[in-house]
Amino acid sequence: MGHLLQSISSPQDLQWLDSGQLKQLCSEIREQIIQTISTNGGHLASNLGVVELTVALHCVFESPKDQIVWDVGHQSYTHKMLTGRLNRFETIRMRGGISGFPNRLESPHDPLTSGHSSTSISAALGIFTAKQLKDEPGHVISVIGDGALTGGLAYEGMNNAGRLHKNFIVVLNDNKMSISRNVGSMARYLARIRTKPSYFRIKGNIENILDHLPGLGRPFRHALTKSKSVLKQLLYNSTIFEDMGFYYYGPFDGHDTAKLIEVFSNVKSIQHPVLIHVLTRKGKGYSFAEENPKAFHGISSFNVETGKAVKSPENFSSAFGKKICSLAAEDNRICAITAAMQEGTGLKDFSKQYPERFFDTGIAEEHAITFAGGLACGGMLPVFAVYSSFLQRGYDQLIHDVALQRTKVVLAVDRAGIVGEDGETHQGIFDTAFLRTVPGITIYSPSYYDELQSCLQQAIYGCDGIAAVRYPRGTQLFRPFDFHSSRNPYDLYGNDSADIVLVTYGRLFSNACQAMAFMKGQGLQTRILKLNQIFPIDPAAIQNVLNAKAVYFFEEGITQGGIGEYFSYLLSQSSYSGKFHLRAIRGFVMHQTMVQAMEQLGLSAGEMAKLITSECSN
Repeated sequence: MGHLLQSISSPQDLQWLDSGQLKQLCSEIREQIIQTISTNGGHLASNLGVVELTVALHCVFESPKDQIVWDVGHQSYTHKMLTGRLNRFETIRMRGGISGFPNRLESPHDPLTSGHSSTSISAALGIFTAKQLKDEPGHVISVIGDGALTGGLAYEGMNNAGRLHKNFIVVLNDNKMSISRNVGSMARYLARIRTKPSYFRIKGNIENILDHLPGLGRPFRHALTKSKSVLKQLLYNSTIFEDMGFYYYGPFDGHDTAKLIEVFSNVKSIQHPVLIHVLTRKGKGYSFAEENPKAFHGISSFNVETGKAVKSPENFSSAFGKKICSLAAEDNRICAITAAMQEGTGLKDFSKQYPERFFDTGIAEEHAITFAGGLACGGMLPVFAVYSSFLQRGYDQLIHDVALQRTKVVLAVDRAGIVGEDGETHQGIFDTAFLRTVPGITIYSPSYYDELQSCLQQAIYGCDGIAAVRYPRGTQLFRPFDFHSSRNPYDLYGNDSADIVLVTYGRLFSNACQAMAFMKGQGLQTRILKLNQIFPIDPAAIQNVLNAKAVYFFEEGITQGGIGEYFSYLLSQSSYSGKFHLRAIRGFVMHQTMVQAMEQLGLSAGEMAKLITSECSN
């Protein structure tokens, strides 16, 4: 760790550094980020791109009195180092360590726990308004990326903030990317702005001249202000941001710390909403990340010298990608949709093979779902591949624009269940609870790759209305040697005469099989009811467990409203008289490895067996 970085215990320590030292500090911060993330994994390229921007913000503003709200928050590593968490930075994303995202419970310098896109302007506006109502001092700064401007919530926030006559600051961090390269009209619009820096220098000079003309009384000053607005319109066109009520400044080099400090210092006193457009380079300072920022957006551990990560084996996302390509080859109605997650959801090959039927909406899940509904109304077969935690954003659209229309839309719900080190904002533990409230939906939860591919085909062709296929992050778990996938809504395994039944679905089936084998070795006979279609549940599945003395339901999802609760209700309606025990997730799950999380939540094979054997011995 560099000596300058070691000397920073709070943002106030930056005040003593000259421009040369600030440049050296940025270099040391980059080195620390690269070394730590090469071991822990995390979001590398986005953090390397905002080092100077973050340093400049903390040089000018006084956190935590001044509050910085990071959109998404995966680019907050430098912020964490500068705000008293440097000595814990090597624990980032580890169990018991600091989060990879801003977290209100972790530091007073994090005013918002974040992890999803396009939220910062609305949240910052609320924080700013609260300050005003309480007459508290301090600025509020929203830092939002150009990728987040594909999300409608950003404009809802901007629309309301533009009415203020107060110093509300938005910093647009423009690196031409979200995760994949940005798409859509806003990306093209920002590209035009970037290519005309002289256009905005002229603008700044005009405003500077008008602002400094000697005053000749209030009427004359008022006339000058009006003239200024007219002259601005004559000499250059307003940006969309100015049309929404913001003063626009930029674009500025996001890696010029001295210039950024000057700009931030100047806009602090403007009693009006301000948007500062900053151009940054994703992956700045690490050649491998600069050349391939998509690969280094979110990355596992890697070799710093070569930039190479451990080669990933086949996973659920790639298995999905292969199947949808093969189905699309036979059916030209099949379309694939992603919300800026082309590679993460396994759709890279589809986008190349069927570009006319591939649609990247940008970070706009609500639009993606309604767009899918429109495609379905037009006779196509849309498949929307989306991470579970991001699907949460489109609940209204699922009900109103898909289910209500009685159309066929398939949801490929990736990262369902525990995702590990990304933590509580990204765990996919709520989808089963809210999806099963959607009228007419069918939900599948495969355990293995071939089951995923079978379920996807069933979702497209074997059921009416909206259907969801949910599957976990990463690779499939241990597969029992005598297991054979089936297309049945449920399957039974183990000793048919056993009066203890484990019920589960998805990848927990592997854990249940291991638990059953362990208990058999202890002389305890059990059987497993494996749900393949988790909603609606086949009535025959309920009938198969009514004679059991005890039913143990294990679920990698939220307890309230989940499949386990629904199963319990169906048992009660069938006059089940035995014991029912539900083990599911009861709240947010902090960052840790998936193995650690399973153990902590009591969903590992060992914890399943421990629960059942302890209760049976009493």
